[in-house]
Parts: sequence; C-alpha cells; structure tokens
Amino acid sequence: HSLPPMASRILLPALLLLVCSHCGVAAARKARGGEASSQVKFDFSPFLIEYKSGVVKRLMGTDRVSAAADPLTGVTSRDVTIDPAAGVDARIYLPSFRASTKVPVLVYFHGGAFVVESAFNPIYHAYLNTLAAKAGVVAVSVNYRLAPEHPLPAAYDDSWAALKWVLANAAAGTDQWLSQYGDLSRLFLAGDSAGGNIAHNLALRAGEEGLDGGARLKGVALLDPYFQGRSAVGAYSADPSFLQSAARTWSFICAGKYPIDHPYANPLMLPTASWQHLGASRVLVTVSGQDRLSPWQRAYYSALRSSGWPGQAELYETPGEGHVYFLTKMSTPQAQAEMATLVAFINRDD
Repeated sequence: HSLPPMASRILLPALLLLVCSHCGVAAARKARGGEASSQVKFDFSPFLIEYKSGVVKRLMGTDRVSAAADPLTGVTSRDVTIDPAAGVDARIYLPSFRASTKVPVLVYFHGGAFVVESAFNPIYHAYLNTLAAKAGVVAVSVNYRLAPEHPLPAAYDDSWAALKWVLANAAAGTDQWLSQYGDLSRLFLAGDSAGGNIAHNLALRAGEEGLDGGARLKGVALLDPYFQGRSAVGAYSADPSFLQSAARTWSFICAGKYPIDHPYANPLMLPTASWQHLGASRVLVTVSGQDRLSPWQRAYYSALRSSGWPGQAELYETPGEGHVYFLTKMSTPQAQAEMATLVAFINRDD
C-alpha cells in the first residue's frame, strides 16, 4: 500500500536513518572482529605467530615433497600411517642396495622447536635420503603433532607410538622393508634440535620400560639438541633476556604444563641415578659453535659422562656454525664432515 504524502515525508527519512544506523553498527562489529583476529597472542618468530582468534600462522617449514625414488642417492621412500586418529605418520627410507644381511634401523625425529617443520619437508627429505644412503640404514622419519595446537607431551607420545610401531611391524613382518632389511638389534634414535630432545627423552623411556621384539638400542645421536634451562651454564647463556625468552617459549610449547627446568627441557635437572636409565650403548652429541644452546649441550655431555652411565659418550663440535647448519649447508665441507661422523657412529662395530 502507498503511504500518504505527509506520512512519506515523515517516515521515509526515519527508515533511511534506521537502515544506515544498522549498517554502521554491523560495520563496526566487523571491524572490531577483524581487529581482534589480527591481535597477536604469542609471537614466536621466525617460527610462527599465534593470534587471539586462535589462528596459528606458521612462517616456515610448511613446504612438502612427496615420497619417491631419489635419483641422486638411489634411496626409495614411502609414507606410512602410525595413528590415523591422531594424525601421526612417518616416511620410511630404503637404500638402493639389497643386502643379504640385515642393516641397522634408524628412527629420526625432525627439529623445529616443536612448532614447525615435518618429516615431509624438502630439507628433511634430502637429509634423510643422504643419511640413509651413506649409513646404509633403513630410516624412519617420524611426523609428530606440533604445538601450540598439540602442546607437549604430544610430540613425546607420538614419537613413542611411532617407535613402538616400528618394532611391532618389523617383528610381525607387516612392513616388508623393516622386517626384511631391518636389524632391531642395531636400533638407533636420532634427531636435530627439538628432535634431539625427543631422542634423548625416548631413550630414557626405553631404558625404563624396555623395548619389544628383541630390539636393542645401540645408539642415540643428539644433533644440536634443544636443551636449555632457567639458569646460565656458561658465558654464552648468561644473557638474562635470552633466558627469559627461552622460558616464555618453552611455556608456550607445553602450554605451561612444565617449567623450563623440568628434565624434559633441562636434562641437567635429572637425578644422577636417572642417567642410568638411558637405554643406549653409546651417545653422540653434536655442537655448533655459534649455537646459543651450545652451553647446555656441552653440559649435557659432561653430566652424562660423570653420571656413571656405562655407555660411551662422544662430543663432536663444529666451530663457527649456527644451530643445525648441516641441514641447509649439506654440501659444505663442515656439514659433510659432520655427516661422516654420524655415519661412523652408526656403523661402528662394538
């Protein structure tokens, strides 16, 4: 129905005002929502940024390469599912040779401060291809869940589940590569940075709980491991701002569940008797000279040697290089020398 002229002159401006007002309120709400979604909750650069909206933006380590036969090394890889419910999987690497005797099994844990990277990243794929070829091992690169969506101990639990999967499938013959070529009496754990931290903590758990399938943990390689604590342990770790930042980031990684002086982060806090549970015959610790974590890495090596642990501990240092340099500088003489040290550590007869 049409409105009388007088009513139109009165009501239409009012309706227009109401509509404009509603649009203005909606626009303001949208603006406020956009502002909230862009507000930073935790800045963990250069790894990631978490926003108050719950969005996590990873700044690195998100590239992925498919498993395949590698023409440079002759290594073939394929992916396997460890826990479909949790989304835990792994990539297995097999060298080109088909030895009549079985070869060591290496379970590898990638780094990335527990928050970035994956077993399928091109950098780790290239590194594991090279390591599997040079060491002549069946390698299993574990893809564990990341913080902050899955704070610690998720990475430890996922990695333990992956290790158990390797042992079970090798013993039962359900994974042909592991059962046909893998020698569980020569089992090795290795990892860089956060992965080195995981390897250490899994070795402790293996010593405490034992391993299935007749497996024997021969060695653990901790490559520039992610260890740190609340107190300085050397001249390079005495910066108060660095110690405070380290405590904040560790709290972010574990959602405040463990203090930075918990043995998960700082093995120096382990009781002396606990070192006896390290279930390996030998341990290799690598240190890069310009790594700010190097004081804790050296202190770990010293504590292990003085603990009465009956195994063999080896320290390998590379002066003038930064944290896990060997991943991105694989062709340099320093990285090749470190790779040769790791290969010799795995293949040593004892």
